Amino acid sequence: MFYQNRNTDNEKILIVDDVETNRIILEEIIKGMGCNPISAESGEMALEILKEEMPQLILTDISMPGMDGYQFCRMLKTTEKTKDIPVIFISAFDHPEDIVEGLFLGGEDYITKPFVPEVIEARVGVRLSLSKAKLELLEINRRLQISIDEQLKQMEQEKKNVLYALSNLVMQNADMRQGQMERQKKNCRILAQGMQLSPLFEDKVSDDFIDAVELSVPLCDIGKIGISKEILHKRENITKDEAEILKTHTDLGAKFLEELYGSNDYNDFATTAVDVVQCHHEKWDGSGYPNGLKGNEIPIAAQIVSVMEAFCGYMEQFGSDREKTLEALRKEAGTKWNPDIVEICGKISRQLN
Repeated sequence: MFYQNRNTDNEKILIVDDVETNRIILEEIIKGMGCNPISAESGEMALEILKEEMPQLILTDISMPGMDGYQFCRMLKTTEKTKDIPVIFISAFDHPEDIVEGLFLGGEDYITKPFVPEVIEARVGVRLSLSKAKLELLEINRRLQISIDEQLKQMEQEKKNVLYALSNLVMQNADMRQGQMERQKKNCRILAQGMQLSPLFEDKVSDDFIDAVELSVPLCDIGKIGISKEILHKRENITKDEAEILKTHTDLGAKFLEELYGSNDYNDFATTAVDVVQCHHEKWDGSGYPNGLKGNEIPIAAQIVSVMEAFCGYMEQFGSDREKTLEALRKEAGTKWNPDIVEICGKISRQLN
């Protein structure tokens, strides 16, 4: 015996041949290899069997009434469930063009009649071994990919931890309370969810986008880590030059994020965070900074954060008077803020803090 597999209990081989004698001969050879033969007398019958059984290898005659072996193989290779099952053609013809056609259709090998048991065993054995090795390699790759994904997630979380630690330091330097940031995060999420329900924004605001916006909020002023405390703490009589220095925090923060994430592992969170950090001071009429973007040139994520920063600021200014806050936002809609976002903000304002 040319093939000996110590674990063949589940290895099934489908034999497709319209001649019963051929099927019986092949069945005996397959049994002698320790494998389990399954027989079909036509391509049509074989397709029905494949709905219930999944063999590790198929031996199919070429010349059969109805669906021939070539047609049968073509159907196998265009069906997701069966396209990876190895196929060996068996035929009384050994013309090169017949062999080439079979291989072109996706066949793994070609065996000519009359059958030589040792040849059948050797070729079937090789294909089974290769198929088993392929499956093992796929499993190794699957496990490796899981391991890589887990490492990437860990690296991503570590990067976020660094960013949030720096953001907390910025808030402390700017005398900003943690509660303020948590309120802005929550409000941004609620506003984004409200926008998701609007026909104007439903194709731009996904669940992942909402998560990314919420995670990006604490980073909006991370660039202030590069601004001196003297300027950050100055509340009055800030000079023109100092004001210009303060404005650079948007570009500083965006550059820091881009350098941290690089171009190789850039992801949705990083893209959204950069948009928020760099553009949350842009204004609808183009009067903002750093680039004077106007209208929908401003990324949606930055628009959301900008409106919610104003909402929270006005709520504090007006002693949590919701109506005065909304009135102030509406007065600036079309100049500072996207009017459509301000309108949605008004509709969901009772959910905001």
